[in-house]
Amino acid sequence: MRSIMLEFREFAQRGNVMDLAVGLVLGTAFKEITNSLVKDIITPVIGALTGGVNFDHLFLSLSVTQYATLEQAQEAGVATLGYGKFITQVIEFVIIAFAMFMVVRTMNRLAREVEQRTDGDPTT
Repeated sequence: MRSIMLEFREFAQRGNVMDLAVGLVLGTAFKEITNSLVKDIITPVIGALTGGVNFDHLFLSLSVTQYATLEQAQEAGVATLGYGKFITQVIEFVIIAFAMFMVVRTMNRLAREVEQRTDGDPTT
């Protein structure tokens, strides 16, 4: 049992595992920021431009009975297609993908600048 604990400790203390843990925590925080950006800023602006449409409330009831809101249909146990929430998730994905592209682009640009300043020798 002791050797398993020592082996686990060595595994957990490796740099890549710690980097992964830090990345996971930062990714979770970034997702919360992105969620807020989409739901609190972008979606209301798009809704204002489209006459007050809130994407999260767009749905299609798969029942003959129609419901005023998605919540009412779900409470009644009716199958629904919540395409508005899907649209919101697509917008969120595009924002995250663009933000990650900008981070990678910036890191690549900085790496090229460092390489140019050191004439290709990163130790100088």
